[in-house]
Amino acid sequence: MTRPIINLDALQSFPIGAPGSAVPAKFQGATVAPISPRIGAQKLGYNLTEVPPGKAAFPCHNHHANEEMFFILSGEGELRIGDQRYPVRANDVVACPAGGIETAHQLRNTSATESLRYLSVATAISPDYVQYPDSGKSGAAVYLGRDENGRPKAIRLINREAANLDYWDGE
Repeated sequence: MTRPIINLDALQSFPIGAPGSAVPAKFQGATVAPISPRIGAQKLGYNLTEVPPGKAAFPCHNHHANEEMFFILSGEGELRIGDQRYPVRANDVVACPAGGIETAHQLRNTSATESLRYLSVATAISPDYVQYPDSGKSGAAVYLGRDENGRPKAIRLINREAANLDYWDGE
């Protein structure tokens, strides 16, 4: 059996984004350290995320299947949910339930000098449908486990909602 305990200082962090992907500047420098596979989690995903000053780790998005929770360990930032903005700081607990674009969320580091560190916990429901309201993208993802470093492997189909094919196209 996998040891069910790990200390955060034993984690290995990786840059946000798949190896070789072109991560936009506003997300560069953010890291994620997978926890779930290290402790044998099955139905929840856990990560430690660190975001440098002035950056975000991920685009604003909403999940139709998965719910996320964030526990702010250190630093300060801003939580965006839909059109609302909320300040966050160490020891805050954040709920991001599944739903439409009104639940779209993003954590951003607002500090000029200190990193924002938070623990992410999410359900691991697959497939999931995700929307990105800032860019007009949406996508479906089927998760296929994890790679040798604990990062999720997935098949993702992402498109612009405005360029979606008609159901009858090509029939």
